[in-house]
Amino acid sequence: MAFGDQPAYLRVAGDLRQKIVAGELPPHTRLPSQARIREQYGVSDTVALEARKVLMAEGLVEGRSGSGTYVREQPVPRALVRTGYRSVGDSTPFRQEQADDRVKGTWESRSEQVAAGAEVARRLRIAVGDRVMRTGYLFRAAGEPAMLSTSWEPLAVTGRTPVMLPEEGPLAGKGVVERMAAIDLIVDNVTEEVSARPGLAEEALVLGGVPGHCVLVVSRTYLAGGCPVETADIVMLAERHRVAYHLPVK
Repeated sequence: MAFGDQPAYLRVAGDLRQKIVAGELPPHTRLPSQARIREQYGVSDTVALEARKVLMAEGLVEGRSGSGTYVREQPVPRALVRTGYRSVGDSTPFRQEQADDRVKGTWESRSEQVAAGAEVARRLRIAVGDRVMRTGYLFRAAGEPAMLSTSWEPLAVTGRTPVMLPEEGPLAGKGVVERMAAIDLIVDNVTEEVSARPGLAEEALVLGGVPGHCVLVVSRTYLAGGCPVETADIVMLAERHRVAYHLPVK
C-alpha cells in the first residue's frame, strides 16, 4: 500500500508522530484537540479520534481526565544484562539480574505453597497438581518499580529443607545456585527464553506502565544434573528495558 493510499487516520497519526519524535511537540505538551486536528488536516471527527487512539496505543501520548491528551515523556531504555551465573559473594539476586553494581536494588516478596499448573509442571518436569513453592517479587531500582518476577520450586526437592522458603532461613536472599548447593544440588545449567506479550492491567498498575502495552518476559529455568530445580518468569516494561546477552566463547 502506497503512502497516499493509507487510511486518513494513519496519515494524520504519522504526521503527529513525526512532530513528537522531532521535538515539535515535546513531552508534557498538550496534543492538538480533536477539533484542531479536524481543521488542520481537513478530516472528520472520526478520523481525528482514530489518529489520537493510534498515538495512545503506541504510548506516545496519554489522556488526562478532564484535561486532554498530552505527549508522554519517553523513558530511556535500561539494559538488563544477561551474563549467566556469576559468583558475586553477598550480592543480592537483584544485583545478579542487573549485572551492574551501580544498581541500588531492593525487593519485596511473598511465598506460598500452590499446586503446579500445566505450564509450570512442564517446565519443572513434574506432574500437574504437584506442590510447588511460588514466590512473587517486586524489584525496585533507585526506589522505582523495575520488574516483577514469579518463581516456582518443586517441594519434592526443597520441602522440609532449610531453603524451602527463598526469603527466609539461613540463606534468605541468596541466589538459586547458593541455596541449592546448601542441599547438595549443584546447578550446572541455566536456560532462558525471551518473549513479548501485551501487559496485564495489574502489571501495568504496579510497574507504572500502560495496560496492553508490550512487556518483555524472560522465562528462566535452573537445572542440576538435568533436573529442573527452579523456574521463573521475569516481567518488565518493553519501553523501559532492552535485554543484552553476553555469551562467553569457550
